[in-house]
Amino acid sequence: MSRRYVNQLTQGDPVDEAFLVTEKQLRVNRQGGLYLGVELRDKTGRVQGRLWNATEEQARRFEVGDLLQVKGKTQVFQGALQIIISQFDPIEPSSLPSDEFLPQPPQDSDRLLARLREILKSVANPYLQGLIQCFLIDDDFLKKFLMAPAGIKNHHAYLGGLIEHVVALLNLADRVAELYPELDRDLLLAGVFLHDIAKIDELEFDSGFGYSDQGQLVGHLVMGVEMLNQKAAECAKLMDEPFPAELLLQLKHMIVSHHGTYEFGSPKLPMTLEAVALHYLDNLDAKIHLFSREIKDDPGESSWTPFQQTLGRRIYKGASAPPTSVGLES
Repeated sequence: MSRRYVNQLTQGDPVDEAFLVTEKQLRVNRQGGLYLGVELRDKTGRVQGRLWNATEEQARRFEVGDLLQVKGKTQVFQGALQIIISQFDPIEPSSLPSDEFLPQPPQDSDRLLARLREILKSVANPYLQGLIQCFLIDDDFLKKFLMAPAGIKNHHAYLGGLIEHVVALLNLADRVAELYPELDRDLLLAGVFLHDIAKIDELEFDSGFGYSDQGQLVGHLVMGVEMLNQKAAECAKLMDEPFPAELLLQLKHMIVSHHGTYEFGSPKLPMTLEAVALHYLDNLDAKIHLFSREIKDDPGESSWTPFQQTLGRRIYKGASAPPTSVGLES
C-alpha cells in the first residue's frame, strides 16, 4: 500500500501513517483535562495533531525528532487541517528512510552552486576573493553547505534551504548594488555569502531538524565569526600576507548585526551601509519565502490562510498562484 503524504490529506480522511515529530506540547483544555498537541511532518509538509484526554505517560513516550506511527482522522478546525489522533506508536528511525520525512529542496543544488560560484567570481577585491575560495575549496564545508536548511521551522526550513537562501540574497544584492553605487559591492556580496555560514554546524539535519549543542549554547552569529577568523588566517597563508584588519572587522560586523535588532538576537545593530543593506535584504527574502510557503501549504478553500502565530496575521491568498523564488535566474 502506497504512502499518503501530508499534501494529499483532505477533510475526513482516515490516517494510518508515519510522521516525524517537530513539536510537542502537553496542554490543559478549557475543562481542565490534558491534551497532547504535536506538529507532524513528512517530506511534503506539516500538519497539527491532537490527542484528546492525553496523559503525562503518553507524552513521555516520545520526543521531538522521533518518528511516530499515527492513527486517526483529519478534521478542519478554524480553516486549518489537523489530525485527531486515536493511537500512536514510536518507530525505530532505522526502519524507514529519512528522506521520507525531511522536507526536500525545491531547487537543484548543483544549479544553485553554479549560480553562487558565478556571482562570487565577480568579486574583484583579491582578499575577499581569496577568502571566498578558502571556503569553496573546503570539501567538508561545501558538503554541509549544500545540505543544510536555513532554519528548523521558519524560512527555507528544508534540506538545501541555506544555499537557496544565500543565492537568492546574492541575486538581490547584485541588483541593489547597481542602484546604490555608494555600496561596496564586493563587501556586500562577501557578507551575504558569510552571514549564515555557521548554520552548517549550528543546526543538525541528518535524521531531523534541530540545534546542535554548540548551536544552542553559542549560536551561528558567534560561530560565524569564529569560522571567518579561521578562513581569514588560511587566506593570509595562501596569499603570504596578512588579511586586512579593517576588511575583517567589517565582515565580522555584518555577521553579528544581520538580524537587525537586539530583539531578534543581534548583539550589535547594523552600523555600516553594507550591514544595513544585508539586514534588509535578508529580512525581505525570509519574509517573502515565509508568506509564499504559508499560502502554498494551506489546503483550505478560503481566500485567507488560518491565523499565523509567527506573523501575527492571516495571509490573503487571492485568486492567483504565489510568485516563484528569486533563487535562480534564467
